[in-house]
Amino acid sequence: MSTTPSTSRPQRPKAGERLADWADGRLGVYTLAKANLRKIFPDHWSFMLGEICLYTFIIIVLTGVYLTLFFTPSLNEVVYHGSYKPMTGVRMSEAFKTTLDITFDVRAGLLMRQIHHWSAIVFVAAMFVHMMRILYTGAFRKPREVNWLFGFLLLFLGQFDGFMGYSLPDDLLSGTGIRFLEGAVLSVPIVGTYLTLFFFGGQFPGTAFIPRLFTIHILVIPGIMAGLVVAHLILVFYHKHTQFAGPGRSERNVVGMPLMPVYMAKAGGFFFLVFGALSLISAFAQVNPIWAYGPYRPDQVTTDAQPDWYMGFSEGLIRIMPGWEIHFLGHTLELGVFIPLVVFILVLVAIAVYPFIESWITGAKREHHLLDRPRNAPVRTALATAWLALYLVLLLGGGNDLFATHFNLSINAITWFVRIGFFVLPVVVFIVVKRWCLGLQRRDRDKVLHGRETGVIKRLPHGEFIEVHERLSQERLHELTAHDQLKPLELPPAVDEAGVERKVTFGEKLRARLSAAYYGEHSQVAKPTTKEFEESTHHH
Repeated sequence: MSTTPSTSRPQRPKAGERLADWADGRLGVYTLAKANLRKIFPDHWSFMLGEICLYTFIIIVLTGVYLTLFFTPSLNEVVYHGSYKPMTGVRMSEAFKTTLDITFDVRAGLLMRQIHHWSAIVFVAAMFVHMMRILYTGAFRKPREVNWLFGFLLLFLGQFDGFMGYSLPDDLLSGTGIRFLEGAVLSVPIVGTYLTLFFFGGQFPGTAFIPRLFTIHILVIPGIMAGLVVAHLILVFYHKHTQFAGPGRSERNVVGMPLMPVYMAKAGGFFFLVFGALSLISAFAQVNPIWAYGPYRPDQVTTDAQPDWYMGFSEGLIRIMPGWEIHFLGHTLELGVFIPLVVFILVLVAIAVYPFIESWITGAKREHHLLDRPRNAPVRTALATAWLALYLVLLLGGGNDLFATHFNLSINAITWFVRIGFFVLPVVVFIVVKRWCLGLQRRDRDKVLHGRETGVIKRLPHGEFIEVHERLSQERLHELTAHDQLKPLELPPAVDEAGVERKVTFGEKLRARLSAAYYGEHSQVAKPTTKEFEESTHHH
């Protein structure tokens, strides 16, 4: 019996496949995904700080869009007749009235306000801690200096956008903060009055400030920040992620998990954890109860007028500065406000350009993808901790009235403590932390050569008692000895090859001195050599 071969028509691709082919032909999605979705990311708890920054920024945008639907950025006066009875009949701006309406009449309005405000606080806090982690571990070094600048700009813009955000309701507390801003702008020589007129559209408080603030708060700064976030993430992908030293890890590879599916699954879960935690905090911890302050009036001020914590640094500078002023050519220069403003700007500039300063001091040209342990960079760690001490002491100065009333202290005593601490405390902290780091380096050196202490006491044949030490694993030995130890730069010879005296510039002298301060014999403990390790092993 003969059989006729059956002919089968080719199966038509499914709709999803056709859509994928169409998108790949026009957007190159497959090529892009193939190159990036399997990218490796290292696994360390400190790397989640950057994720918290990203997730809180997303939450801020989502809740901000919801609040924008019901908020009216206007300083036109109205009489309140809403749900909050204690305010019935009170004259207020439309900005304050609509904020009350969001709080008491809009479904989930109060919760959205709370989540938005808490997310802003956590966003700035996470960025601050994230940048300190980068500073302590040296993750800002080549080729990531530009990414450091992006992160610094995000922190700076986040602080000022937060200030603008809690100023929008036009309550008595935020209005006092705006009055503080007006005084700071007025203190700028020559152009201060013109800048004030530009910001407020006339005499303070005017009628144009809240609408202008609203536009900057929801459009200009968030747009810039969104662009910086995208650029920041692109550079993270392009440069590959930093990692701590360990077995199998080098400057040329990354040991960790692929972006898809492992890292994305963990990141998605972490996003909802952050969202849930912020929602719980917002539900049970009240922040910015504007109904307790009332609408802003220029002739009143709240007794507990305090900025959010991230602006406490600038507030402390203002409060501890003596009320100095000078008169020159018919002009009054208010030094009591202008000098703190200049110091604040100089500190921000120093933070922004620090990676370039350290690169110039070291003279290092190669790329760095392995992170430092903070103890192995004593001067950098001491400088970062001194900055933290300065920030905390000025935060104390920014809330000197609250500390005085809550702890029954003299406000003058607190102010003088902060004034003295401003100059003394960073120096003391720098010295202590540097010596602490050197002590930890000596401890690591001793561990490498002699092992770790076990607590077991052994008696030798001749009667001596010793403690038994256990040799470290190869993995631990690698972690303790993988860091680089740079040598300080030296000045060029006094004469060149032709016997002509060489002129040494001031910049070269300064660079050599700073390099010696960073990497001289008093700033780092030499790692054990191979010979010392072999001798200690033989002795053990």
